Order: sequence, then structure tokens, then C-alpha cells
Amino acid sequence: MANEIEKLKVELLDPELVALADKIVSVIEEGKQALAVSINEIIKTTYWRIGQYIVEFEQQGNAKAKYGTSLLSNLAKLLRARVGRGYSRPNLNNMRKFYLMYPICQTSDKSGLPNLQTNGICQTSDKLTWSHICELVTIDDQLEREFYEKECISEGWTVNELHRQKESGLFMRLAVSKDKQGVLTLAHEGQQVQTPEDVVKNTYTLEFLGIEEKKRYKEKDLEDKLIDNMQMFLLELGKGFTFVKRQYPLTINNTHYHIDLVFYHRILRCFVLIDLKRGAVKHKDIGQMNMYLGYFAKEENVEGDNPPIGIIMSHYKDELMVEYATYGMDSNLFVSKYELFLPNKEDLRKLVRNILVEK
Repeated sequence: MANEIEKLKVELLDPELVALADKIVSVIEEGKQALAVSINEIIKTTYWRIGQYIVEFEQQGNAKAKYGTSLLSNLAKLLRARVGRGYSRPNLNNMRKFYLMYPICQTSDKSGLPNLQTNGICQTSDKLTWSHICELVTIDDQLEREFYEKECISEGWTVNELHRQKESGLFMRLAVSKDKQGVLTLAHEGQQVQTPEDVVKNTYTLEFLGIEEKKRYKEKDLEDKLIDNMQMFLLELGKGFTFVKRQYPLTINNTHYHIDLVFYHRILRCFVLIDLKRGAVKHKDIGQMNMYLGYFAKEENVEGDNPPIGIIMSHYKDELMVEYATYGMDSNLFVSKYELFLPNKEDLRKLVRNILVEK
């Protein structure tokens, strides 16, 4: 299609006509985008109102006694017969939750529909679709839900990406390393990246690689799978990472070395070097990473680059050994664990609750 357009431009040889066509195409694209935003807003407003009617019906007092748990099922049957698909019991339940979790101010526009003016939904409605809302309303904890909402908006997560981050317990994995104020800030403002510590996780969840926990595998197998699943790996690494090269070569005194994975962090403006270890990290691994950091700082950095960050990802981590082995070393060197399965979210949730009740 692109080749046909270029061919037409050459054949017509009329730059003014081409310019006119460009303007019209631009207007058409803007119209399509505005229509999509408008439809998305109308859908959410409609579903919010349906949720409102259901809750108000329940609050009349006799609905629960009369219908019990069958209210939504019976209502779904009636609506399906009258307006078709899209109003199943689960979807009606999501509409009900939407109304309860996002109590919207009853200000109306000329259409008579209420505006969505809560929790940033109205201002960024083009980034939160109804499918996003359906994922968010499954999160009962308000702080946790606020975090995923903020990250969804700022990072432009797809519904699948939101689902994965939610299932991997991203909020709780980030929160367990913070104090009470840090947890609250994380929930209300999302993940802020200002220092090297902000981009490094204590534990990385790599369940998307599909490697069984007890299966034997080599470090090259792990690296290959990370490359094959780079989109998901970048999602797990977090905001700001751009991939540079695998097996990055460097030579020191005729000795050749290779860094498993090299990234550049566009927010912190620095290289991020990652070495993968199938088993436990050893003190010599830490010394080698420190050498890599020194090499990059001296030989690869250009004007404007900040000191590089080094991350050793190992399946097992001896905290005491790491503490001794990194004593006096560059503060930008980190040792993190990786797991090949999704974490126990309830255990993480308990840890976060304990942090929040601290005085």
C-alpha cells in the first residue's frame, strides 16, 4: 500500500495536490481518533449508569430478600432477550463494581449523561477502555487499584499487559521494599524513576519464559528465551529500558569478555548491564560485574551519560555473602533474584499490610 501511494505521488507530479491529500488524510485520522475516544467514553458512561441502577435497586431493601443471589442472573436473561449479547451476569457484576468503586459526580452535559470525573478517568478516558476497567474492578484494595490505574495511564499498558502485571503482583513486589509513606506514594503517584534503586527489583518474575522450576537449563537457554520474549521482559524490567545488545563484547589486555544483556535507560540516561546466573551468585561474579561497570564508565559513556548500572540476576541469593562481596563497591551494582513462577500474592499482600500498620 505504501509503495502504491509513493508511485501515485510520482505519477501525479503535483506537489500542491499531494499536500491537499495529506491535509485531508490528517483530518480523517483525527476524526477516527476522536470518534474512538467518544465511543469509549459513551460505553463507560452507559455501563456506569447500568451499575448505578442495579445498586439503587438493591438498596431498596427487599431486592436481596426477594431475589437472593439470582438477581444478576435473572436480569441478564431479560436483557439478553431484549438487547442481545454483552449483558451477561459477569459483565453486569463488573458494571455494578464500576459504580461502587468509582462514585461519579452527577454533573451532566447536553446529552444528559453524567461526566466521568473521578480518579483521573475523565481526563484520560482514551487510555482506559472498558476492558481495562474490567481488570481494575477485580482489585478490591483501593491502594493497589490506584497504582495499576496510574501505571496503565502513564505507560499505556494494553489490557493483556495490565493483566500480566496484576497477576505478577507488581504493586506488592515494589511495595515490600518501602516504608509506609513509600507504599502510599507508590499507590497515589505510580512508580517514579529518579535513582538507580528505582529501576531495580529485589525479585524479577519470569514466568512468561515457560521454564519449569525443576527443569535443567543452561544460562544460554535462559538468555535465548529472554531474547525471544523481549517484549514481556521489557515489561517486567519496567519503564525506561531500551534494548542495546546481547553478548556485548569487550576486551581488556587481550582478554575477551561478554556481557549477557545490555540496555540503555532513557530516563536515567545510563547503560544497564545484566548478567544472568542459573544458580547462586558467587563473589567472583560480583567482582566481574564491577569491572564491567568500570569499563563502561571509562570507555563507552559519552557526554551526558550517567554512571552505568549493573544487575546480576541469579536464581539464588546469599544475602550475607552479597553484603560482604559488595562492601565498598560501586553503589550502582545490584544482585537480584529471579523466579520462574508467579509469586504468592496473598503472602505479599500480608507483608504490605504489615508495612501500612506500622506507626
